Amino acid sequence: MKYNALIWLAVVIFTACEKKNMPKQEQLPVLSPQARHIRYQVPTGAVIAHRGTTYWAPEETEAAYRWARNMGADYLELDLQMTRDSVLVAVHDNDLRRTTNIAEVFPERATDPVSAFTLVELRRLDAGSWFNQAHPEQARPLFADEKILTLEDVSMIALGYRIRRAEDRPVPRMNGEEWTGHYGYVKDTADIGHRPGLYIETKTSGFEELLTRQLKGMGWYVGDNPRFVEVRPGNTGVANTAGRLVLQSFSRKSLVRLDSLLPAAPKCLLLWRPDMRDSLETTWHESVVFAVANNIEFIGPSIAGPPNNYGELTAPWMADLVHNSGLYIHAYTFDTPAQMQRYKDRIEGMFTNRADLSLQVYGRPAADARQVLIELGY
Repeated sequence: MKYNALIWLAVVIFTACEKKNMPKQEQLPVLSPQARHIRYQVPTGAVIAHRGTTYWAPEETEAAYRWARNMGADYLELDLQMTRDSVLVAVHDNDLRRTTNIAEVFPERATDPVSAFTLVELRRLDAGSWFNQAHPEQARPLFADEKILTLEDVSMIALGYRIRRAEDRPVPRMNGEEWTGHYGYVKDTADIGHRPGLYIETKTSGFEELLTRQLKGMGWYVGDNPRFVEVRPGNTGVANTAGRLVLQSFSRKSLVRLDSLLPAAPKCLLLWRPDMRDSLETTWHESVVFAVANNIEFIGPSIAGPPNNYGELTAPWMADLVHNSGLYIHAYTFDTPAQMQRYKDRIEGMFTNRADLSLQVYGRPAADARQVLIELGY
């Protein structure tokens, strides 16, 4: 009897603590029918290949995105920044020290931002050797001298192409006698027919008009003459759906501008715990109100636990608050099966460095990750 009483007392105390930590469920606005329709275009249980992969290959390189495409991820996720000559490139960090040999090539400019370089200058950098040094267990000789990619490059990879090469070097695409840093493309002979969409993050605001022109010109925007993409039965085919393109940002200014320029594209508001000055309850309520008011269909919060140990922004009460307003959750960043199992039932998609594992957690076919690299020629 004493044992049962102690258990009962522990349950009462635990329940009281839980209630104390739960925010008040105030009435929040609800996503409009039009925004819900756009939200529905994105597949539930979306596997979003974060930077292609940061685990199996150098992030945001051709190797990473070819791997993610052939694994069958629903989206290739990329971070966009603009070069000095107004080209959109896939680079995550503000500068290039972590993921390139910038200190060797341009030692006096090593701390300069990406925006201080032209595309030709960026193409001189080796964006792969650092990975071999940092992750010897995943190292592969052909990762050396991987190139920084443009938005166009990633788009072509998603569509089954790769950069044209001769004598194992990228082939420049000339503009008369001048090379402006762009490469030619060739059908990827290792392509197996998966056609993922693009999940694009604007790292800063200010180039939304340029991004809009490029996306429309390449046929990625469904609101303006979208291209037809052939998809083989049984393969990932997001690139030929109305959910082919998702736009994301931590910058609210950028998301508002993108909504005015590309209203038919789904959008995701990213959240980062260190940016939150107020209480979590206040910040979450305000974020949901902002998202609903600006036709943003998804919230992108961080998850807790190793290896990244981000602040918890996808707790059950947070997920409930988002869902009650008709929004969906695409959480970041997943690296382990334990994380995936813990969160998968409270989110609609995951930014993942291990698309191979995420596919398995969602009960979808997944090839052997190493074998995919071998078949791609790495």
